[in-house]
Amino acid sequence: MSNNHYAIAFYNLENLFDTKNDPTTLDDDFTPHSDKKWNEKRYRKKLKKMGRVISNIGYDEVGYSPALLGLAEMENAAVLEDLIASKYLKKKGYDFVHFDSSDERGIDTALLYRKEVFEVIEANNHTVYLNNEFGERDYTRDILYVKGKLEGQELHILVNHWPSRRKGAEETEYKRVAAAERNLEILQGIYAEEPNARVIVMGDFNDDPDSKSIKTLVNDEMYNPMEMLLTKYEGTLKHRDNWHLFDQIIISHNFLKGHGNPFRFQKASIFNPEDIKEYKGKFKGMPFRTYVGKKYLGGYSDHFPVYAIFNIN
Repeated sequence: MSNNHYAIAFYNLENLFDTKNDPTTLDDDFTPHSDKKWNEKRYRKKLKKMGRVISNIGYDEVGYSPALLGLAEMENAAVLEDLIASKYLKKKGYDFVHFDSSDERGIDTALLYRKEVFEVIEANNHTVYLNNEFGERDYTRDILYVKGKLEGQELHILVNHWPSRRKGAEETEYKRVAAAERNLEILQGIYAEEPNARVIVMGDFNDDPDSKSIKTLVNDEMYNPMEMLLTKYEGTLKHRDNWHLFDQIIISHNFLKGHGNPFRFQKASIFNPEDIKEYKGKFKGMPFRTYVGKKYLGGYSDHFPVYAIFNIN
């Protein structure tokens, strides 16, 4: 492809924590004296590995690392500083947008961007208000909103990490539907000001493209190019022998217009080269993780990244 093509990606980093104990969050598992024995050497190794994957997403198609990359499961801004200063990213010219969210474990969403091609105009975070089964406040990740210009083309981005299925997919479905509805509220605000706004909603939604929450989000205004990517042989993570595609990039319809469209969607893909997969045993072909439970494997993440290619004229 020619150099007017750009990759926009999303990656769940699987608990990219520093080694310090933050007394305000539940980060005790990721400290040197925890059962996981998370230490500086392991942290630096993970940064390097994450950086190498990020630098390669979409590179074969466009000749550059991603112009924009939504992230989930990192602890704070200091971790992001370390990530963009790591071996494979330090010469790529990345900066980031990040806000601390109210998540109990202290994990956040963020947006990395290449300063050479993207200019941030506005950024803020939106809280998702939830209650648990006892009617108590249930804290989850905020939605990160960034408005900017990619090579002069205005763009609105929402980066999400929706509540998990840990207590059961059906039992927790209402939380992800609530997160979808919160995204729709934000989108309504954007369209009220800019009816022709170009919008990308990305994230680890903890639901598949055919789930109720995603169907709630993908209404008349949005298109989900990831729907065709989930098969029984491929996804972004695997649970109990079933592939899932929780990591998705959803776009507004104006990216799909053909002739005369200055900012056009081309394709969406899962980034799953062999070197970030388990290469043997019962987990062969699955994402090569950093941990399984308390056992340190020294891999990358329990999710594969996803990306979309866009053409700007």
